[in-house]
Amino acid sequence: MFTRNFQLILITNIILGAAMPMLILLGVLGGSALSPVAYAATLPPSVQMLAGVLMATPMSLFMGRVGRKKGFALAAALLVLGGVLGVVAMLQQQFILLCLAHFVLGGAFVGINFLRFAAAETVPDRWKPNAISYVMASGLVAAFIGPEVFSITKDLMPSGAYVGAYAAIAGLGCIGFLPILAFRGLSPVSEGSGAASLRLALGVFSRPKIAIAASGAAVSQAVMVLLMTPTALAMVGCGFAEGQAADVIKWHVIAMFAPGFFTGALIQRFGVMPIITIGLAALGCSALSAMAGLELWHFYVSLFLTGVGWNFGFTGSTYLLQSALSAQEKPLVQGANDTLLAVVSSVASLISGGLYFGIGWAATAASVLPVIALAMGFIALR
Repeated sequence: MFTRNFQLILITNIILGAAMPMLILLGVLGGSALSPVAYAATLPPSVQMLAGVLMATPMSLFMGRVGRKKGFALAAALLVLGGVLGVVAMLQQQFILLCLAHFVLGGAFVGINFLRFAAAETVPDRWKPNAISYVMASGLVAAFIGPEVFSITKDLMPSGAYVGAYAAIAGLGCIGFLPILAFRGLSPVSEGSGAASLRLALGVFSRPKIAIAASGAAVSQAVMVLLMTPTALAMVGCGFAEGQAADVIKWHVIAMFAPGFFTGALIQRFGVMPIITIGLAALGCSALSAMAGLELWHFYVSLFLTGVGWNFGFTGSTYLLQSALSAQEKPLVQGANDTLLAVVSSVASLISGGLYFGIGWAATAASVLPVIALAMGFIALR
């Protein structure tokens, strides 16, 4: 299974993916440092999410036309460009330029996210679920590397706050070029005519496997974002320390990526549909744990189950989508799928704060149960 290209994909995902936890921190911190008004501090990460909505399908079609290698090279180049723009924005105290930097960085991660599909294309059919699963697991390494790089570099340049961290992101993009340049044999996918693409777009998501894959990934992503985003606020509001909230989030991230070491094997053993269903059930249990009480262990259990449920639902849905598509269909459908994921992530992130402040933590958790029930019912019916 560990072909040359697959090993290079894992290395690329670790290097480029290490920038993501840095951006989670920089989006708010950098925005807060430069924002002319307090309520605009979250605009940079919001613009970064918008890039995912706008660029997922074009990036996938670009890869389909010119090949994965050039597509990932473009993603690395955007990471470098975004990092450089972030450096200039912080040095010159330009908030609009910082928003532009995060838009470019959002476009970079659109391309980086397609590494999970490319991994499945580099191994024999029997190993495809394992390949996707291992790429997801490599995100765990990136999740530990990124914050360390941020801590080391954020104050390296006294001329401007966080300049060193943005420069480090550009550096990660440069280093990420090296394994990408070593890719071999990732050829472009032939696209049909515009009319054929339109017919494909209109009909493909009505196919049962595609519909289940898209809905399973979308619900897993939306529930995870909706429960994760206000967790720190809820914990601090209950009197817990910020360090305790950070530890809960740390174990949530571990639960998101660590199961990747065996999710693929579980799919091979039990089939993809049971794994997606178990993932959705785990997300439901995470909501029930959040509703059950406000003790520290309730938060640990809830966020840990959220991570595991997301991994099972998302990894299973990714494999199901990949296995149900022909080579000609992949560029358009994978792009449309990731556009849907970007939309639900953005909506969940935007409404999570309003729900928490409006109806409270337990009611916010309860709000995801009907969505999960509908998704599980849809899978059963289809």
